[in-house]
Amino acid sequence: MSDKVEKVSRPMKFPYTFSAKIAQFPYRHYFTNQWIWKYYALSIVICIPVFKSISNLANSPENVAKWAEIRRKEAAEHH
Repeated sequence: MSDKVEKVSRPMKFPYTFSAKIAQFPYRHYFTNQWIWKYYALSIVICIPVFKSISNLANSPENVAKWAEIRRKEAAEHH
């Protein structure tokens, strides 16, 4: 028995199974030739600080207290 492991490389003409479709999908082609992958990381870097600031404003103690009061008034009107 040899120490080398031979790689079997015989792709299907048409990948019928889901795992064969995943294995034969040309990921490198799409990552290098589509614009969306090039700007994805940039958009994440730009959007995270914006979303963080919106979240901080929405969850500030003053805003939470304000909305608790609004909900209390609405609940009092319905009873």
